[in-house]
Amino acid sequence: MAPPAARPPRAAAWVARRRAMRGVAFEIGGMCHLAALVVARGLRPPFIYGAELLAQLRFVVTISWFPLVLTAFALSFGPAGIQASGFLGLFGALDRLGAAYELIVVREFAPLVTAIVVAGVAGTAICADLGAREVQEETDALRVLGVDPVKSLVVPRVIALVTVSLMFDVLALIAGMLGAVVVVLQNHAPLGPFFSTFFNNATPLELEASFLKAAIYGAVISIVCCYKGLKVTGGPEGVGRAVNHAVVICFLAIGAIDYVFTQLLLATNPILSQPR
Repeated sequence: MAPPAARPPRAAAWVARRRAMRGVAFEIGGMCHLAALVVARGLRPPFIYGAELLAQLRFVVTISWFPLVLTAFALSFGPAGIQASGFLGLFGALDRLGAAYELIVVREFAPLVTAIVVAGVAGTAICADLGAREVQEETDALRVLGVDPVKSLVVPRVIALVTVSLMFDVLALIAGMLGAVVVVLQNHAPLGPFFSTFFNNATPLELEASFLKAAIYGAVISIVCCYKGLKVTGGPEGVGRAVNHAVVICFLAIGAIDYVFTQLLLATNPILSQPR
């Protein structure tokens, strides 16, 4: 009997792409299903995850606050402040630096830095923790005992990351403005005109949008990392692969959310595009 003919290269590539697309769709569907379970079971009494929630809050804040403050200050002082002040200084318009920082810090840097730090520090730790539990069959043991892993493990971690993202957005705003003050003082300019243009361009809507974007980032990061942690296969090596996949997916999601959210915000509120 003759052996089966090999597939042409184009057909093999098409099959590989189809399988990859199917895998992506399966992953997205699984994450959406986990998000629905978190909402349904998190709002259903009894609320037994209080101790775990406090432990996760303390853990995430402890490991993430310093990288967040350092990153927010460095990005505000370095790429943003030095470049913007050098350009505006050519025209003798350093007072307009406040308007630039309103866009840089409030609209973009604060929630973006929060998301990057939460995903890279806290998200990876959560994914590795749940992955290790899955490899050691602790989650299966919880199911045998009648304990829902989603309610007892995933829900407190999602609430903790969303809460910490809102808190860290405030810290990122403070650290970013501190970097702006250092830039102004470094250029021997008065702080009064800087803060005048900053508050003339700042609106409560942009601050609310910054908090909302940070909360969305926290929810997406927590769902992605928890899903990848609970789906670990292949032992300790599988935990490492899951963490890598979770970080890549989180960063791609951060970029997509930032683009869509900002476009919707500007499209529904044209006044935000008018310099004042």
